[in-house]
Parts: sequence; structure tokens; C-alpha cells
Amino acid sequence: MARYIAQRVFFIIPVALFVCFITFMIIHLVPGDPASVLLGEEATPTAVAALRHQLGLDQPLPTQFALWFWQLLHGNLGQSIQLQQPVLQAIWQRLPVTAELGVISLLYSLALAIPLGIYSATHRNTWLDWLVNVMSLLFTAIPGFILGLLLILFLAVSVRLFPPGGYVPFAENPAANLRDLILPVITLGTGAVAVNMRQIRASMIEVLHQDYVRTARAKGLLEGRVTYVHALRNAILPVLTIVGLQVGSIIAGAVVVETIFLWPGIGQLAVQSIFSKDYPVVQGIVLLAALSYMATNLLVDVGYVILDPRIRFEKQ
Repeated sequence: MARYIAQRVFFIIPVALFVCFITFMIIHLVPGDPASVLLGEEATPTAVAALRHQLGLDQPLPTQFALWFWQLLHGNLGQSIQLQQPVLQAIWQRLPVTAELGVISLLYSLALAIPLGIYSATHRNTWLDWLVNVMSLLFTAIPGFILGLLLILFLAVSVRLFPPGGYVPFAENPAANLRDLILPVITLGTGAVAVNMRQIRASMIEVLHQDYVRTARAKGLLEGRVTYVHALRNAILPVLTIVGLQVGSIIAGAVVVETIFLWPGIGQLAVQSIFSKDYPVVQGIVLLAALSYMATNLLVDVGYVILDPRIRFEKQ
């Protein structure tokens, strides 16, 4: 196991390097000039040229990438053009907000998906099974930004049950923080509920027909113990992969949700940085998203072994 983890960590390095290079080149190919955006439309060409020289934007792209990558090797993601602060500091300040939203959304999706998937699998071809499947298809088909706007329209504007947006830190006001979380969490987690529920249902249906499940029933074990201890432990393995991808995509989903609900997290920072052509911040956020994907996939592989001891990573 230790050797496998060391190999995976080693292979993360070239993938991260490739992501850095591709991201750097694509961002710099986008039309627009950070110096012009920062100085405004009334800036003179001389002032724009002077700021470009100060920011190093007048140098060839390979030179700019080499300088940025050299800073990255020293733990420095560069300086934000728009915010005038280190990129790492700007991301670190907003990371807890996005992490809070992402973790609670993931827990919300699993809290609904697991019992619904198990119930649907153990009550196949009933009207409740049909209802759960129709709801899962509906939630999968609705885009996140449409769902978020509908929730704001009905629950915030019409009924006025929840605030339409904004963020209050938990340490400042726990009740207001939880109230502000409800609509963003539903928006970000509902699509994951549908995907996880259908996967759990399919896995449970397959596992419940295995020989060891029939043996457990023949031994006289309670149906609840057979379902939740013997069957669920193996049925949950395929779901780990999907959950791992969902954890890695929290930043991508937060871009839409945080913009709609005015949450000051990494997603909103990414949108603002794209519009202001703040190259260093965008590069730092993309690198963080890529590393979160790779780290999550590694944790998923380790989770396979914990849930199923029969799985071993052998040397190729």
C-alpha cells in the first residue's frame, strides 16, 4: 500500500506540470489585456505599455511561463493583478467558504441518496420505486443555475422563507450562516443526489442477488443486517468513484452557485478573475482544482482497500 501511494504521488507531479502549462497557454490566448482592464478605457497607450512592462506581460510566453513556474517551485503562485495581493493568500482567504459549501452539499447528497437508493433497490417495481427514479431523472436534467434561480424565485422572492443570497460566517452568526447555506446546498447537491441514488440502486440490486447475501439470509440474520451490513458494504464501492469525482468538482460547481448566491468563495473569485484577466489567480485556482481531483482519486483507491480487504495493489 505504501509503495502504491508513493507511486501515485510521484505520477501527480508530471500531470500537475502538464496542467500548469496547458492552463497558462490557454489563459494567455484569451483576447484581452489585464493592463487595459486594470487602468480602464481612458488609459493612454503609454500608461498601458508601462504597466505591461511592470507586470512582465510584454515578455514572450515561454519566458513568462518559466518565471511563473520557478515561483511555483518555491511555493509562490504569483501576485494578483487585480487584488494586489499574493495569489495563495487570496485563495486561502476564500477556501473555507467554498469548503463549507462543498462538504455540506456532499453530505446532503449522500444523506438522501443512500437511503433512497437502498429503498428503491429493495422495493423494485413498486410505485415508490418508480417515483424515486422519475425524481432522479428530473434532478439530473435540471442545470444547476436554473435550479438556483428557481429556488430564489419561489423560496426567497415569493415566499421569503430564505434570503436570496449573501454569506454570514458561522463564527459571527451560526443561525444566519445555516439559513444562508440551505439554498446553495440544495442547488449544488441535488444533481449529485440523483447520480448517487441511481448508482446505489443499481449496485444494491446486483449485490442482493449474490450467493453470500442468500447465505446470510439462510443463516437467519435480520433483513436489516443483511441489507445494511453485508450488502451495502460491497454496493458502496462503485459509488466511491463517483463521490471522488464530485469532491474534485466542488470548485467547478461552486463557480455557478457562488455567483448566483453571492458567496465570497473560490468560485466567485474565479469568475471575477476571468473577467478582469487576472492570469495568476485563474492559474492558481485551476491548479488547485486539478490537485484536488488527483488527491481525491488517490483517497478513493485507498478507500477501496479499507471497505474491501480482498482488494490489494500488487506490483505490476
